[in-house]
Amino acid sequence: MAGETVKPGSREEGTPSGQQPASASPTNPAPSPTRRLLAEQELRLISTLVVMLGVGLFLALPFVLSIGSVVFLPITTALILTIILSPLADKFGEWGVPNVLSSLLSITLFLALLVAALLTVLQPALDLIDQLPAFLARIGERIMQLRGAFAWIADAAAQMERVLGSPNDREVVVASPSLIQQLALATPSVLVETLVTFLMAFFMIEARGRWRRQLLLGRTDYGASLKAARVLRDVQDRVAQYFATVATINFVIGVIVSIGAWSFGMTAPLMWGGLAGLLNFLPYLGPMAMTVFLTLYGLSSDGNVAVALIPAFAYIGLHTIEANVVTPSVLGVRFTINPVVILIAISYFAWIWGVVGALLSVPIVITLKALFQHIGKPNLLGFAFGETLFPQAAERVDPA
Repeated sequence: MAGETVKPGSREEGTPSGQQPASASPTNPAPSPTRRLLAEQELRLISTLVVMLGVGLFLALPFVLSIGSVVFLPITTALILTIILSPLADKFGEWGVPNVLSSLLSITLFLALLVAALLTVLQPALDLIDQLPAFLARIGERIMQLRGAFAWIADAAAQMERVLGSPNDREVVVASPSLIQQLALATPSVLVETLVTFLMAFFMIEARGRWRRQLLLGRTDYGASLKAARVLRDVQDRVAQYFATVATINFVIGVIVSIGAWSFGMTAPLMWGGLAGLLNFLPYLGPMAMTVFLTLYGLSSDGNVAVALIPAFAYIGLHTIEANVVTPSVLGVRFTINPVVILIAISYFAWIWGVVGALLSVPIVITLKALFQHIGKPNLLGFAFGETLFPQAAERVDPA
């Protein structure tokens, strides 16, 4: 009819009566495609800056940590020791031991085990130093025998050198301090850094309770504080459980190697067992070094070469079973780490801090993995092909 007004939402507008378009909802307005595109571009720009900062930090960190190793190495070692030994101190506290005494007991027990393991290896090794000239002479004789068996390889190399020609450039050798001089110069610094490391670890373990209370009660957002405390506690328990399990496995490996060395008639079987247990803390490289030591010892002995190399082959078989059957079944999937990541970490931290850095590389990787499992791992490979850098965070933020 003329004069009638069409009400909003009536059928004449093409919208069912009593309903409004979803885009007009005041509580849940749908973002426009332009705003969504701008938000995605902004998120990708921020993610790109994060990746660039991470790469720059990864490349610059070795130089900073290497130059300041006197400061950063004790701090890092003390943090790793705190993570490993805090559950032991908590166990002493559950038994009614005061906090200061439980922290001191955990540090003392760790030092006692470390000194006992080192003495088990070093004392027989020092006794074998007197036999080192004869030991090297026998190895040289064995190598000459093997060289005679493979003389055709040397002949082929000589013919290749005659064809290609050999350079006549003079080689300049720069004199460097001897090993004894280097050890004499490094000993005071090593002793001071070791003392600082264990003192720092003791105070960190002793203050763990106060840090937890400050983390829980010193924040306005109690939910975030509780989540952070749970994450730190889970990381601590997981890393400590990993090293307790690995230490037990390595102790068993040391016992088996000691029994095997005794059965093969090798000198100082406890030294070989302790060396096998300690080197097994360094994945891949440690067992390789142990195999080399056993091979050299076999070459220095009298008798058939094949028989002399039986201890080395027996150790290779033992390590193969331990690394592929025992350790994965005991630790499970939670502690499984890509071997490439382990080797990169060992080379990275060995470049920075030498042997100590190589020993700290696996604890650092385990700690970072436990943290990433809570906060989410960056999807670096997918990010290179246009995906989100943190897919877990994107799912929480964008419910659509």
